[in-house]
Amino acid sequence: MGRRILNDALRTMVNAERRGMAKAHLQPISTVMTSFLKIMKDHGYIKDFQVYDPHRVGKITVELQGRINDCRALTYRQDLKAKDIEKYTANKLPTRQVCVDSFYFRCIQIVCY
Repeated sequence: MGRRILNDALRTMVNAERRGMAKAHLQPISTVMTSFLKIMKDHGYIKDFQVYDPHRVGKITVELQGRINDCRALTYRQDLKAKDIEKYTANKLPTRQVCVDSFYFRCIQIVCY
């Protein structure tokens, strides 16, 4: 698990949607994950989410809407200068026609398409 908390949560949501489930349970949680879920809710990918006991290990219950085809977190483990971000996205990510929304959080790039 370690540093892949966000990636594990996104994969759990995708797998739950592929199985036709209405809800997904995510554990452990982080503030970055909560912020990303707020953005997904604003863009209409999920209906709602509930955070339970955020001061301890915590758990999030996400109500799925059926709009997520694939969602993953790409982590880049080397230093990246601001001027090289566009070059990195052109080399490592799918074409812009496939990518609907992309968000940057610290050194983690999340792509939903």
